[in-house]
Amino acid sequence: MSSTWLRSSRLGIVAVALVVGTCAGFGAVGFRWLIFGMTWIATGHEQFGQAGRVGSVHLPWLGIWFLLLIPVVGGLLYGPLIQRFAREARGHGVPEVMVAVADDGGRIRPQVTVVKALASALCIGAGGSVGREGPIVQIGSALASSVGQVVRMSEGRLRVLVACGAAGGISATFNAPITGVFFGFELILRELSIDALLPIIVSSVLADVVGQAFFGSRPIFSQVPHHLVLPHDADYLLVVVLGLMAAGVGVGFKSVLYRTEDLCDRLWDGRPEWRRPAVGGIFLGGLLLALPQLYGVGYPVMDRAVAGRYVL
Repeated sequence: MSSTWLRSSRLGIVAVALVVGTCAGFGAVGFRWLIFGMTWIATGHEQFGQAGRVGSVHLPWLGIWFLLLIPVVGGLLYGPLIQRFAREARGHGVPEVMVAVADDGGRIRPQVTVVKALASALCIGAGGSVGREGPIVQIGSALASSVGQVVRMSEGRLRVLVACGAAGGISATFNAPITGVFFGFELILRELSIDALLPIIVSSVLADVVGQAFFGSRPIFSQVPHHLVLPHDADYLLVVVLGLMAAGVGVGFKSVLYRTEDLCDRLWDGRPEWRRPAVGGIFLGGLLLALPQLYGVGYPVMDRAVAGRYVL
């Protein structure tokens, strides 16, 4: 009787969304700790690269060549992990969730949660500047899909739960529950559904509560000035120009990214996929030698940029 109530009633999906939000919050916390742990194992620091061309505390004899070699070692670890256990964990994270919602009824295999977390933490800890947003979206969504499949939700409700997991992951990662709600609707569901509104809000807020319990309530970008003013009306024109420039950068980056992926697919055609991250690690290591600040998730760089410490 209880499982039927969960599957059919409006309050039932809200109750499941409570579980999903809690799981997504703890998933985000665990993923951040996993990244810190992998980074410390590789470098001896929780964050690395901001001090310039320095080596690992654990491998001082490598010197600056550590920056060149560690991405290759990381690729040799997470490449086979993904290839063997969950190939759908390969990629950015968000597009894979969108495909699961659009084409597979919200069904994501449970092992994606573990494989995505381990592989992404290995990649970031070994120097990959890939961010934690995409992975945590896929981790939260996979957790939500697993919960929904255990309860045997219908496809429509399972899609909503996947959006709940994605919203919770974003909310807990950025301490931004409203952003999580909009993310769940605009990117995952791709439509505004009244029936999905309350579950997604509940999941996003609860995940944020879990995140704040472990990491505090301060904003993710703490260097943003709190008393920003535009003294002249003409300054709003600069904001418009900035918005247009940011849009151009976003569209241009997306185009370059996907064209690069297509080129790499053609060049690597017919070769073992598990070796590909290690070969890519050679090029990443060269970039890290040139700009060690690129190491890892990149939030220290963004904080310094927001604080005005970089030129173009």
